[in-house]
Amino acid sequence: MRKSLEWMASPLLALLMIAAWQYYVVSAGVSPFILPKPMAVWIGFVELLQTKSTWLHIWVTIYETIAGFAFAAFTGVVLGVLVGKLSWLERTLNPFIIASQVVPKVALVPLFIVWFGFGSTSKVIIAAVIAFFPIFTNTVLGVKSIEAGHRDVMTSLNASRLNQFLRLELPSAAPYIMTGMEVGIVLAIIGCVVAQFLGGNAGLGYLLVAQMNAYQTDMLFAVIAILTIVGFGFNVVVAAARRFVIPWHSSQ
Repeated sequence: MRKSLEWMASPLLALLMIAAWQYYVVSAGVSPFILPKPMAVWIGFVELLQTKSTWLHIWVTIYETIAGFAFAAFTGVVLGVLVGKLSWLERTLNPFIIASQVVPKVALVPLFIVWFGFGSTSKVIIAAVIAFFPIFTNTVLGVKSIEAGHRDVMTSLNASRLNQFLRLELPSAAPYIMTGMEVGIVLAIIGCVVAQFLGGNAGLGYLLVAQMNAYQTDMLFAVIAILTIVGFGFNVVVAAARRFVIPWHSSQ
């Protein structure tokens, strides 16, 4: 019964929110330009999915997000492992890494567009830059959080540096790395969409701006719904990867 209630709670809450939305729009007489009715948003959602260009925008956003996230994950994990194991490298690189994160990323978008153009390259880079920091910092934390007793056991077993890394350090840091990736994938799609806002010619961010300029609020809400579904899909994939990579961890 408890499991059934848990599965039913989220859909019921969503239906309650939609009902409250409908009641507010009708009772308060809100203009459709400000807040359309849920049914109008649903109709716009269906119309968008029936348009071939919409699927092109969805694919562009998915591609740019995945490419940026993959680059951020690779560089974040590799650099995080090196910084976590080499204290001198951490002291050298930390000021530069922190300085790069202090700068608002939106301010970098025009610069990347000037350097790399209006195509996918600038969007991939800004997505990677935004997603890099949580993956990097969690990797460093994971490498540093290995218990000294575990290292002593590996040393007493005369394990090589490679065996220590593969059998102790990497598995111990994996939960931290996966947590950083769960945050990173969310930031990657945010960075991708923001870049499409400011300098895109394709993608869901570009489609949002196009609907806003056309004063089609119902379509604007429909694009937001599509973005929510895409982001939820990314989160589900990373969560599934977490269960596959660390099935032994207590969080699973």
